Amino acid sequence: MHETAFISALKSGDKNALGTVYDQYGAALYGVVLRIVQSPEVAEEVVQDVFLKIFRNIASFDETKGKFYTWAVNIARNTAIDATRTSEFRKSQKTDQFDFVVYRESHTATPFVEGIGLKELVGKLEEKHRKVIDLAYFQGYTQTEIEQALNIPIGTVKTRMRLAIKELRKVFS
Repeated sequence: MHETAFISALKSGDKNALGTVYDQYGAALYGVVLRIVQSPEVAEEVVQDVFLKIFRNIASFDETKGKFYTWAVNIARNTAIDATRTSEFRKSQKTDQFDFVVYRESHTATPFVEGIGLKELVGKLEEKHRKVIDLAYFQGYTQTEIEQALNIPIGTVKTRMRLAIKELRKVFS
């Protein structure tokens, strides 16, 4: 099913279209969420919430303002961040002994991203732009986390991200 077709189906209330969206974007959104919550169990719950939010809020999606995937990633990121702010989550983080969760390669954004060749296109960006995009979109870092990881000012992070996205838009247009 083409992106515009499942968006139309979702907007008309077709619950079956949600399965198509999950098949296409589930692994990528799980990778973003897992990076933030760092718990497979919590990530699975958050991803369920993400797809409910997508279904309930699809009317607010505007194709003229951006891609569906970007809209969905923003919902996933915000939902995951909200999950980390709950007292229940914080309590569970304090009571977990030494159960360190390793980021699992099998749940990255790779299936969707490879399907459209995005990693290859990002690989052609300048190194400084590539690093920012990789951290933000493939590893789920926030801009503040990128600032800390790369030891650069937040304004520089935002500028590099904007310029990288501008270059990628040229390729897709």
